[in-house]
Amino acid sequence: MKKLLGVYSWLVALPKKCIESTPSFFNFHSQKTPRLPKISSPFPQALPGIFSTFVPSSILPDFSILMALKKIQSALISVYYKDKLEPIIALLKQHGVTIYSTGGTQEFIEGQGATVVPVEELTSYPSIFGGRVKTLHPKVFGGILQRRDHEGDIAQAATYDIPAIDLVIVDLYPFEETVASGASEADIIEKIDIGGISLIRAAAKNFKDVTIIASKNQYEELATKLQAQDGATTLEDRRYFAAQAFQVSSNYDTHIFNYFNRVENIPALKISETEAKALRYGENPHQSAHFYGKLEDLFAQLHGKEMSYNNLVDIDAAVHLIAEFPDQTAFAILKHTNACGCATGATVKEAYQKAFAADTTSAFGGVLVTNRTVDQAAAEEMNSLFFEVLIAPAFSPEALAVLMSKKNRILLQQKGEVPGTKQLKTLLNGIIEQDKDLATEGKADFTVATTLAPSEKELDALVFAAKVCKHTKSNTIVLSNDSQLFASGVGQTSRVDALRQAIVKANEFGFNLKGAVMASDAFFPFPDCVAIAQEAGITAVVQPGGSIKDQDSIDYCNANGMSMVLTGVRHFKH
Repeated sequence: MKKLLGVYSWLVALPKKCIESTPSFFNFHSQKTPRLPKISSPFPQALPGIFSTFVPSSILPDFSILMALKKIQSALISVYYKDKLEPIIALLKQHGVTIYSTGGTQEFIEGQGATVVPVEELTSYPSIFGGRVKTLHPKVFGGILQRRDHEGDIAQAATYDIPAIDLVIVDLYPFEETVASGASEADIIEKIDIGGISLIRAAAKNFKDVTIIASKNQYEELATKLQAQDGATTLEDRRYFAAQAFQVSSNYDTHIFNYFNRVENIPALKISETEAKALRYGENPHQSAHFYGKLEDLFAQLHGKEMSYNNLVDIDAAVHLIAEFPDQTAFAILKHTNACGCATGATVKEAYQKAFAADTTSAFGGVLVTNRTVDQAAAEEMNSLFFEVLIAPAFSPEALAVLMSKKNRILLQQKGEVPGTKQLKTLLNGIIEQDKDLATEGKADFTVATTLAPSEKELDALVFAAKVCKHTKSNTIVLSNDSQLFASGVGQTSRVDALRQAIVKANEFGFNLKGAVMASDAFFPFPDCVAIAQEAGITAVVQPGGSIKDQDSIDYCNANGMSMVLTGVRHFKH
């Protein structure tokens, strides 16, 4: 590449008349003076034709590389973020590049010892309207958009004295950050960039001739290329930077639209995530996968291997479940997004012990979550269990020392609640959107449907069971007391099957269901479930209601000394 660059620089500088007047200079391969082809295109593009007349093709350089290389001779720089720009300025100065700039960027560049042509001098127009109009001028956009191989463009550029601009470095006002800061609408509107976004689109469109850098994240990459390629870029480079630029501009416009659409509610879906993390694989090893978003905003990974697709799915389910218990010390163990154990206790250790007891088999390889600091006692209690992930708001140093004994074990410190109120899912040839299920029923939301009302302890148990039930795959039945999940039947095609599954599991792990409560994610179309529950010892039931045959189940409860409350809210989960 360095040799080609040297040849390129020397040949481009060589006057055409020198070649025409000194044909013997090239007569090193042929006995006869070659007849040079007529040159009607710019000299670099004519090189292959010139050399093919007297040099065998086998020893010709790859002229496609030379033709794609473009030495940067002029640059327009106008940026909000100036850090890490210094190496680029030094390289442009080294290669004698003409630099156009304005305002604070101009002062910064001049502070680096480089000469700057003010944009106002180029346009013969000052910055006006409080800086809103600086670069929006034909001499700027004409310099960027003119096609270097188009005779009409070349002629018009000469007529109107519009110099070509080969490199554009521009970023955008921090609109997204300003919205997130809670600034006033007036301040937010001022951060909608006009000139910058226009420059980015213009330069990216004309990538054949112009290099566009639209983000500070690309400063280092550009500097590396300019250093390696003697101040030039290839067509491949320019196309790559153009794609990056359109990603920047589309992301920017998406955030602006979504800001306005908070009020307008235009029925359009705009999503833009600029950070992607490649995962080891998807749900199965033959599926590739990525996570789009800033996971580090929600978690600090303190230890362990990289998270997998399945880890992330379970982590999402775990943090949503544990968020149901803000006022209690709670612990949950999940497998395939369902809780195989969930409990509250006086300490994290106690809550863990109770959650683990619900299903000591399924806990193996699970995702663990708590809403309190993990101390040494809790860490030592759970350390013998093989688990994939443990999530907590904090860990004591002693707990970390214990838990880090397993090198692959993922330890996540949760920084805050999961943001957002919407859920999205790809489906068929589109995307479905819904509100998150943020409804949680407490005692005040219960309507007693039976003659017998639940006791206060049973009401506490029904609230607990309903919270776990809400986060379990349908059809589901949950059996519990007021602080511990006994068992659940999950993802069954029949609610009767879900109940039977839960009873079998509860018995298997030694729970006496006499006096326990039952929660259902949806109504009972027949009284069969309450009948099976009553036979197992269940004394109280919570369910949404809504069946045309609700009264059949209520009547059974009345006849058999059971209590039932209705919530009016169904919690299907698929």
